[in-house]
Amino acid sequence: SVTKERTEVILQGTSSLDPNDPAAVWEEYDFKCKPGDLKRRPCFISPYHYRLDWLMWFAAFQTYEQNEWIIHLAGKLLAQEEETLSLMATNPFAGRAPP
Repeated sequence: SVTKERTEVILQGTSSLDPNDPAAVWEEYDFKCKPGDLKRRPCFISPYHYRLDWLMWFAAFQTYEQNEWIIHLAGKLLAQEEETLSLMATNPFAGRAPP
């Protein structure tokens, strides 16, 4: 079935020294096929799908305790691991210090 509301997990990072500062700028990691920007054309890959993007869809229906892999994913993004970043559509910190 299709729901009327769409819950999403969004991963963001900041270069701010104090992430709690209201002036901190948070930048979003974009996924290759996960729904996000409503103005972006949907991704269509048949018969395959991007597994990480698909898992993010299910993670939005549960807690992070039920999806511990998200914590590991965040750690790899913070460390700017190339293998992990290759799964993402964009790295907002490319060429800069890690978040």
